[in-house]
Amino acid sequence: MSTVRTVLGDVEPEALGVCDAHDHLFLNSPRLPGQELDDEQAAAEELAEFRKAGGRAVVQWTPYGMGRPADMLAELSEQTGVTLIAATGLHQVAHYDRELLDGVRDRLADTFVSELTRGIRGGPRAGMVKVAGGFHGLDAHARKTMTAAARAHHETGAPIGVHLELGTAALDVLDLLCGDLAVPPSRVILGHLNRSPDLRTQKQAAEAGAFLAFDGPSRANHATDWRLLDSLTALVEAGHADQLLIGGDTTTAEARSVRGGPGLPYLLARLRPAIEREIGEATATGFFVQNPARAFQADW
Repeated sequence: MSTVRTVLGDVEPEALGVCDAHDHLFLNSPRLPGQELDDEQAAAEELAEFRKAGGRAVVQWTPYGMGRPADMLAELSEQTGVTLIAATGLHQVAHYDRELLDGVRDRLADTFVSELTRGIRGGPRAGMVKVAGGFHGLDAHARKTMTAAARAHHETGAPIGVHLELGTAALDVLDLLCGDLAVPPSRVILGHLNRSPDLRTQKQAAEAGAFLAFDGPSRANHATDWRLLDSLTALVEAGHADQLLIGGDTTTAEARSVRGGPGLPYLLARLRPAIEREIGEATATGFFVQNPARAFQADW
C-alpha cells in the first residue's frame, strides 16, 4: 500500500491535508552567510502560524549536509501537530565545503537509501530525495547525484524533488532521470519552474508527466511572482491541474513570518485565496491537498 513517509512514521496519503509542498525550517549554506535557518523556537512559531492559517503538512526539502536536524523535526511535528516530511539527497557543489563532499561523494546512493529506510543518523527516516540541476544544463555533479537519486528511487520508490537553478534545465533533468535512468515521470517533482516563466517549457514538463512545484513567494522573485497565476491558469486549461504543487521555499531567517517576512502562512493567507478567485476553489484544493498526497506517496 502506498504511504507518505513522515518524520513520525508512515501515514496514509489522505492524512497530509493542506500541504506546503516545498519549504525549509532549517537550512545552512555558505551561499547564505549569516542568514542560517537554525532557530528551533522560530521554526516552532512559524509552524504554529502555518497551522493557525489552516496548514497541516510541510515538505522540508533541506538535504544531506545542510543543517537538517532530523530529531528536532520529529519533536517539532509532535509539538505543533504539523506533519513534516524530511529529505535526503544532495544540493549543488556551492552549498558544501570540500571535505563534506569528499566524504560522501563515493557513497551517495547508499547514503540516500539508508536515510530513506533506516533513518537520518539513526533518527527519523527521510520521505523524499532532493537533488539539483545547473543553470540551463547539468554538470558532472548534477549527473552523479541524479544517478544516485535514481538508484535510491528504484530501491525504495521514493519521489525525487529537483531544484531547477533559476527555473532552467527542466527538460534536461527529465531526459536524464526519466530517459536514461528510467525513473517514472510521475515520481519526479520539478521545483522553481516559476523562476523561468517560460510557459512552453512548463507545458512540456507537464506533458512528460512530472509534478511541477511552483514555489518561492518567500523569495525576492518579483519579476516572476506576478506571472504565477498566469502559468497556473494556462496549465490547468491545458489539462494539468492534477500535477501542480505550491510551496513557499523559505530560505533565510528574515523570510519567516515571525520575523516580518511572508513565510509559511502567506501560502494560505494570501496565495490560496488568489488562486481560488482566479481558477476556482476545487482546483486550489487540488494544488494544496490531493496533489501533494499523490506526489509524496510511495510503495515503501
